[in-house]
Formats: sequence, structure tokens, C-alpha cells
Amino acid sequence: MIIAAVPMKDLNVAKQRLASALTLADRDQLARAMLRDVLRALGGAGFDRVWVVTREPAVEAIAHALGAEPLAEAENRGHTAAVALAQAEAARRGARVFLTVPGDVPRVTAGELRELAGAAADGMPAFVPSRSGLGTNGVALAPPDAMPLTFGEPSFERHLGTARAHNLSPRILTLPGLGLDIDTPEDLTALVAEPNTTETGALVARRLADAKDRACRSHAESLSGHPRSKPAPRPPLQ
Repeated sequence: MIIAAVPMKDLNVAKQRLASALTLADRDQLARAMLRDVLRALGGAGFDRVWVVTREPAVEAIAHALGAEPLAEAENRGHTAAVALAQAEAARRGARVFLTVPGDVPRVTAGELRELAGAAADGMPAFVPSRSGLGTNGVALAPPDAMPLTFGEPSFERHLGTARAHNLSPRILTLPGLGLDIDTPEDLTALVAEPNTTETGALVARRLADAKDRACRSHAESLSGHPRSKPAPRPPLQ
């Protein structure tokens, strides 16, 4: 049995590093779209179970709608604690392989997820680094409790060290879709710079196009010497 888990923060605190580029409502919509994209990929991978570790009813509703199961946590204690909860439950249920990815990798594909799970099938842990090489965007363990996992940069090198300390030979996979997590305004630009058909990509492309259009109008008004009228409030991402 292969079990995959996606830890998910409360939506009202999601993506705070994007506060300079997106409103709170925008970040909420972005987090929802990214989670849906990740769950669609997981659903296509054909795993036995897909869990979303959360305490938020809105996230539970998204999970149910896309065929995943909420795994309730009593409080939002962070990524590491959420994954540890899922690891323990997967081990209790006798899973052969445990896989975890974050909810902010909208370009991940079902094929990448199957490749990650397959890389750990013979007992060696498999890891996918973030594009920066600092974070860990994907882990597969067989069995689920083969080693502890701790997230937060520079988690990638730390995970490799922990694996070796447990006499395990870590496998490193470079997967372009899974490697792109959305944390900064630069990540938003990178997302739409590459061809993709994700819900998140379409959402971000509209937001960036709107921002560019507003900037062009503002520049034209300043050149014409006409006083600028107060801009209308920008609607949240749809």
C-alpha cells in the first residue's frame, strides 16, 4: 500500500512571504488553487490513499471534493509535526511506501509522483530538492517510519545527513514540476514563464497581467500630465 500525505496550513496564514505582491484574499485563493492542482496530480498517480493533514474545514472540503481524505490535527503545529502525524498513521496502517509533498507545488505531475514513490520501493529513501536546493519538496520512505523528517530550509541537506545516520543511502531525484514551490513573487513569475495547464498557472497569469496593465496605465497618465484618479479596488483572484 502506498500512502501520500499533503500537510496544509490554515488558509488565513498561507503564503505570508507573498504579502508584498498579493492581498490576503489573493493568497487564500492561491493556496486553494495550488492544493487542488497537487491533489489532482496525486489522484492521477493511482496511490492507495491520499491524505491532507489539516484542521481547517475549508481544506477538508477541498480534499473530499478531489477524492482525498482529511487527516485531522488538533492544532496547526507546522509542516514537520503534520508530516510526523501522517508518518505514524501510515506505519500503523501497514503502508509499504509513505510519500509526502507540500501543497504549494502546483506543477507536480502524476508521473513525477509515481517516479518518487518507485524510487523508495526497495527500502532506500528518495528525496526531491526545491529548485533552490535548500528545501525538500518531496520524500518517499519505505517503510513510512524509516527515518524522521524535519522541514524548513536547509532541510534537503539535513535529510540526506539523517538518512546516512540511519544507514540508508538516499536517492536524489530532480523533478522540475515538483521542484517549484511557490513562496516568493519570483516563484510566481517562474510559474507562468513555463508552459503549464494548471489552475494555479491560469490564476497567476491573470493576476500578473492585471498588475502589468495597471502599471502601464499609470505610466501613461504620468506622461500625459493628467492627474490620476483614485484606482478602483482590485478584486481578489478568481
